[in-house]
Amino acid sequence: MSAEFDEARLVRRLRRRDEHAFTWLVRTYQDRVFALVFRMLGDRAEAEDVAQEVFVTVFKRIDQFRGDSQLSTWIYRIATNHTRNRIKYLGRRHHKRKQDIQDTRESDIQRPMTDPHPRPDRAAEGRQFERILQRALAELDDTWREVIVLRDVELLSYAEIAEILGVAEGTVKSRLFRARTALQQRIEALTDG
Repeated sequence: MSAEFDEARLVRRLRRRDEHAFTWLVRTYQDRVFALVFRMLGDRAEAEDVAQEVFVTVFKRIDQFRGDSQLSTWIYRIATNHTRNRIKYLGRRHHKRKQDIQDTRESDIQRPMTDPHPRPDRAAEGRQFERILQRALAELDDTWREVIVLRDVELLSYAEIAEILGVAEGTVKSRLFRARTALQQRIEALTDG
């Protein structure tokens, strides 16, 4: 794929089952899809499985992509739906998380920090806060966690989130307000204790 991204061309190539286009798509989106799924599931092995399923689904269903939204929004919707299904499946089987999200280094699930050489004291404070944040995020209701991850981590617009979740923008804003309030309360409880 050229330096200039042409989504329509990529979709045409994917529909022709172009292996190079699919490889490019996976390389471009795999980190973001994995981070999204992992933050919502909190289990590395499950997140890896779900992320793979997402790309298999994209490959199988690319002909169903209408182009009404960006390709990334469509991929996030697939990822969110697969994650919801996995959460339900694991809940029915009383699955215990194999690896809590708070035990995972942020570098394992997110793009590198903008400052490659932070001061040691600030880096330590950042890691400590990240552990608290991850723990608080893991304790949120699934519906709230997904809207927080999509808006505050993935930095998607309200319109994109509404499309991914299949709800109105007002619902996204309402859920986000409640989710942020709950997250703040959990962070305060964890830092006071």
